[in-house]
Amino acid sequence: MRFAGCLRGTATVLVALLLSCRPAARTTALETWIEPVTGMEFVRLPAGSFAMGSPTTAPGHEDAETLHEVRLAHSFFLQRTEVTQRQWQRVLGANPSQFSKCGEDCPVETVSLHDIEHFLGALTRITGELFRLPTEAEWEYACRAGGTAPPWPPAASTASDHANVDARYPMTGNPRGSFLDTPTPVGSYPANPWGLFDLHGNVWEWTADPYCPYPEGPVDDPRPECGAELRVIRGGSWTFDVASARCVTRYTHRPQDSGYSLGFRLVRELP
Repeated sequence: MRFAGCLRGTATVLVALLLSCRPAARTTALETWIEPVTGMEFVRLPAGSFAMGSPTTAPGHEDAETLHEVRLAHSFFLQRTEVTQRQWQRVLGANPSQFSKCGEDCPVETVSLHDIEHFLGALTRITGELFRLPTEAEWEYACRAGGTAPPWPPAASTASDHANVDARYPMTGNPRGSFLDTPTPVGSYPANPWGLFDLHGNVWEWTADPYCPYPEGPVDDPRPECGAELRVIRGGSWTFDVASARCVTRYTHRPQDSGYSLGFRLVRELP
């Protein structure tokens, strides 16, 4: 199990070395939709299959990363960026972020899963649309751009050129980079091939899933249930090392936890 630090609740910070992922390359044009009240932009990701997790021979592989085939049978709309402070304030009228001075286009942070549930209820009442957090499989599929994204970070590349992470602690074979000591406005770094921003770094992103073991074999549209209290967060953050920002990295928090490196993005539910 993994924890992202600096909580309002109590939790232990565990630093991980994890594995492979992939950022920015040439962007593929996909259907988009903008929610008119908040200005949230969503990208329709195609249905498809991908290899989730990491092979046992990969550097840094951990037992929780069992490599398995996942099929997502339906397309879905994923938010192009993390939810911003501006968008949160338009829905709830207040800003919980510890980095409010970063600006309204910075990701909202210091939000627990319970806070997000309150936000989702208010968002539905205001917009008439249904939204939810992505599943862990949907999140990794998006991060990998269905398997088309190039390796993260690019070989011999400075990670801080590609994402807001603590690049003073690079992956083996990569040069040291910078540490900004703050979140940055969403979209400040290159998009991945599906036009999605900040899946690497900036703030950790809550998912809908409890922290359950991966299956050994192929699975369709996974929605795991195992009775676990801990929920999975993904993507690394501005205050964590480069390894934490890889697409396969699994960290966790309790639903009541929040901290200045915890944020989220949304899926738009379709009829």
